[in-house]
Amino acid sequence: MFKALAILFFTLLVASCATTPKTPSLTIAPSTFKALPGWGQDNLTSFTQAFNRSCTRIQKLNPAQPFSSIKEAGSNGQWQSICSQFKTVNADDPAALKQFFETHFKPYQITNNGDSKGLFTGYFEASLNGSRTPKAPYLTPLHQRPDDLIMVQLGDFRSDLKGQRIAGRVINGKLTPYETRKQITTDQWPHPDSVLLWVDDPVDAFFTQIQGSGVVEMDDGSEVRIGYAGHNGHPYYAIGRELIKMGVLSKETVSMQSIRQWLDQNPDQAATIMNTNQSYVFFREVSGAGPIGAEGIALTAQRSLAVDPSWLPYGLPLWVDIEPVPESDQPIRRLMIAQDTGGAIRGPVRGDVFWGHGEAAAAKAGKMNSQGRYWGLFPVGILVDSEVVRLRQRL
Repeated sequence: MFKALAILFFTLLVASCATTPKTPSLTIAPSTFKALPGWGQDNLTSFTQAFNRSCTRIQKLNPAQPFSSIKEAGSNGQWQSICSQFKTVNADDPAALKQFFETHFKPYQITNNGDSKGLFTGYFEASLNGSRTPKAPYLTPLHQRPDDLIMVQLGDFRSDLKGQRIAGRVINGKLTPYETRKQITTDQWPHPDSVLLWVDDPVDAFFTQIQGSGVVEMDDGSEVRIGYAGHNGHPYYAIGRELIKMGVLSKETVSMQSIRQWLDQNPDQAATIMNTNQSYVFFREVSGAGPIGAEGIALTAQRSLAVDPSWLPYGLPLWVDIEPVPESDQPIRRLMIAQDTGGAIRGPVRGDVFWGHGEAAAAKAGKMNSQGRYWGLFPVGILVDSEVVRLRQRL
């Protein structure tokens, strides 16, 4: 938000090819830990860092305020109590961690219109080569957030619009749409000099904007981590769908790798195809741990999950059961936590797994396009233990 948008992730490129119900609805039904596929086989020691990072944010909230738009999910104060108790658990003891969650939480299966399965993709922290000054081959700018960009969280004005946002610029007292990707990349906007860094590959820059973060190897030997700082407000469009329309790829062959290969082999058409996605992401330098997700905290590889925040709150632990990714015969069954979002992450049952940084993470994320399901873990005693505790529709 990464952002991440994060946002924001990796076959966000093909996410829009999937079909979703016209009127999404969220159902939360009580379950048990025994019903969670693989529960007890996940070594939770690597989950503690991700949970503690969310707790750091939660502990700063007003304890009297609700934890999320799901009113049955309790107050921030109730979750703060859970976070305080978690600090007393031995983070190196898998059995103690398992016992903690079984004692203090209850799982609830999340479905969309009664369907427990949804699309799960993957994303990673990109790698680029860059420079502080424009010189060959570093001629592609990564722009920092311009001063006149106004991003509006519509949920701040109407609760039924929570998770939705717009962006623009004020002209003559009126908020107007911001420039498109094509206008920005061709300098048809007021801030062509608002450059954070220059990189050597426009395709790398494009994918980094989809990922929402990256690590730039600088020409002087230093390393700079960049993170999501804002976007132009135009909706994300999966260019994989455009290549499918052209007949050069199919739903079976489209992936980050195949899209990247086509763009590299067709440089004369690459800019046109990339500009069919009018969304443009602005960056900032990030110090310390990263990348930073939409929750405002550093993400944890294979533990952070991007979700649709209009349905699920950041900081919610989620037990996932996802079909095997390519080149693996093992499903992904582990405890993750909602810490990020992305332009293509829409719906009650929709997830994007953060795989980390490096070639291995990129390979797994780029090929991931799996069906899966998840259960939300809510503190014991908060939700009413009935057959179906919550059903709502996006207005």
